[in-house]
Amino acid sequence: MTHLPRRFMLAFAVVIASALPGQTQTRAQPDGAEPAAVELPDPLTREAAHELIARLSDDQVRALLIERLDAVASAETEIAPQPTLAERATITARAMGASWAHAVASLPRLYSTQIRAFRTFGERYGGGGILRMLAIVLLALAVGYGAEKAAVFFTRKRLGRETGQESETLRDAVGFLFRRFCRELLGLLVFYVVIRIVGRALLGPEQLSFAAPFVFYLILLPRVGAAVSRFILCPHRSDLRLVNVDDRWAKYLHRNLIGLIALIGFTMFIVGFNARNGVPMGETRLGFWLNTAIHLYIAVIAWTAREGLRDMMRGTDPDRTRFDEVVAYYYPAFAIAVSAAMWLVVEIIVASGDPATLALLRSGPHYVTMFWLLMAPAIDTLIRGLVRHLVPPMIGEGPVATRAYKETKRGYIRIGRVIAGAFVVLMIAGAWNIDLRHISGDEAVGAALIQFIIISALGYVVYEGVSLWINRKLAREMTSKAVTEDEIAGEGGGSGGGSRLATVLPLILISAQIAIAVVFGLLAIGSLGINITPLMAGAGVIGLAIGFGAQKLVTDIVSGVFFLIDDAFRVGEYVDVGGTTGTVEKISIRSMQLRHHRGPVHTIPYGEISKLTNYSRDWVIMKLKFTVPFDTDPNKVKKIFKKIGAEMMEDPAHKDGFLQPFKSQGVFDFDDVGMIIRGKFMAKPGTQFTIRKEIYNRVKAEFAAAGIEFARREVRVAIPGLEDAEHLSEEQKAAVSGAAAGVVQQQSQRE
Repeated sequence: MTHLPRRFMLAFAVVIASALPGQTQTRAQPDGAEPAAVELPDPLTREAAHELIARLSDDQVRALLIERLDAVASAETEIAPQPTLAERATITARAMGASWAHAVASLPRLYSTQIRAFRTFGERYGGGGILRMLAIVLLALAVGYGAEKAAVFFTRKRLGRETGQESETLRDAVGFLFRRFCRELLGLLVFYVVIRIVGRALLGPEQLSFAAPFVFYLILLPRVGAAVSRFILCPHRSDLRLVNVDDRWAKYLHRNLIGLIALIGFTMFIVGFNARNGVPMGETRLGFWLNTAIHLYIAVIAWTAREGLRDMMRGTDPDRTRFDEVVAYYYPAFAIAVSAAMWLVVEIIVASGDPATLALLRSGPHYVTMFWLLMAPAIDTLIRGLVRHLVPPMIGEGPVATRAYKETKRGYIRIGRVIAGAFVVLMIAGAWNIDLRHISGDEAVGAALIQFIIISALGYVVYEGVSLWINRKLAREMTSKAVTEDEIAGEGGGSGGGSRLATVLPLILISAQIAIAVVFGLLAIGSLGINITPLMAGAGVIGLAIGFGAQKLVTDIVSGVFFLIDDAFRVGEYVDVGGTTGTVEKISIRSMQLRHHRGPVHTIPYGEISKLTNYSRDWVIMKLKFTVPFDTDPNKVKKIFKKIGAEMMEDPAHKDGFLQPFKSQGVFDFDDVGMIIRGKFMAKPGTQFTIRKEIYNRVKAEFAAAGIEFARREVRVAIPGLEDAEHLSEEQKAAVSGAAAGVVQQQSQRE
């Protein structure tokens, strides 16, 4: 090392040492020995520094320099104490107060300052230059408008003509509005492209800096907003309107939305115009007053049209939930709150004075944010409307199919909400140039968080999709075979039962939902960098422990699986399990629930079922007994039964329940009262009790018409010497009645 570089090194070390005075120790290492301690002179004068430089070796200088640099770096990286949340709020409030005071104080200078901006603009281009520029702008607008009309004319046949006929279906209305909207957008695109070409050809760069924002913000932006409003509100065609709002509010919202967009465009234009002409945004605070006017305008629109906005948010879906009603009712207040919040955000940013954020504010991200926040409930209403019209029709009939249909609609709506929410977040983040990966301050952590959210959202969509598919299958299987009150009142109870799929699908649904939740939950946790191997190992250990400690539970589950494989029973069937009878009302992984026809519910684990008798499979034969007097003609009774059977086979209310008609089986038995004549019929399971009730009624009516009485038990008491019974006294009649009752009671007890 030469002396000159060494001197510079030593001088630099001394400077660093003088910045951090104190004692230090270095180690010289001649021949590998420990260097001696070096003590900085105090005070560190010029002579002392030269003397120190003269006697230090290169190794000592290097050690001293490294140590001093480390000390400086440590001192510079010391984190200053951060203010508390309350202190930050106080600082922000004071800054906002000062900003508002400045805006009020600048109000008297607003007119003169704006005149100064116009004067600067005039001096820059001169009177002739301004007139020429305006003439070129008008020429470009005229040419662009002509090109727009030509484009609309040539595409009218392809995209469809407007018609005064009323639309019959939603598809026709949407098709017509979409074609008209595309035609308008195409015309506006041609308009914009043509005026840009004309402007670039006839205007210089300086003139374009005025003309381009003027055309974009004050002409093109309001026209695009008007096209979108016409597509959604359709103020002059109520038969084509896509939202639930009457003509009055549709026209009011259409007019004021165009006015609001025009005011926003004027604000963006004039702020940029002033900045280019020597009046920065913070000098007159014109942007503050215009921005405040915009938000007040939004509040006025929301409050004035609150009735129409509530109807629009409510929609026309008859299956609205309580949540939908609440959102619709409070939407006007929500719109006012969002407008006020965005105004406050802008004021906080302005008060902070951050140049980068203030520059970003000129592109209007707060307006984009406000637009998407206000559109979020409207998008939800749009999703509900589309689901109502696009979801496949209800499969089957009855309460089960109705519930499945409604749940299908809610599932589609929930999926749409997840997708719409993600879209709104991305649009707002893009407006503010926010990289969501850096939202947590660490790119790796932010990326992991975003991945976690994406996996969770994807898992939820899969969860809802599988649920929708299984619910639709379930609705297809379970139609209008619900148990009627007459069937429940019967002594047997039960019905024909559902299909095999209707029994198994609920278990498949639960199993699939659990599996999806576990798989995507583990994937989401793993995306955060958490090692899920111990979780899986722990789950395996827990499963093993359950297997050993809950053998009865395992037995129940395995037995249930084999019962379902054997198709031993289905939901809705009437079964007998070891003397316990009832209708299969619900099945789970380990047990079944039987509903007795008198109401009690029996829960039976599958492992305890040794024998199961199913009374609702395929067909059922009912045999009815009628006791008639001994002198009744059996052939006459047979004809009556045949007549009743033929009539019921023709009756629309009962014919579908029969498999074989009601007919007589002749005399079945005799007893001490009369003949027992039996009839039978074969019916579909679940219909036999209603048919039996109707047969009893018809037999009674036919017997009465034919003069046939039902045999009844009689007790005759013969008392010697009382042949002249009409002369019995009341006491004697009471004694005879008591004796007869005693005999009847004894006879009943013997039987």
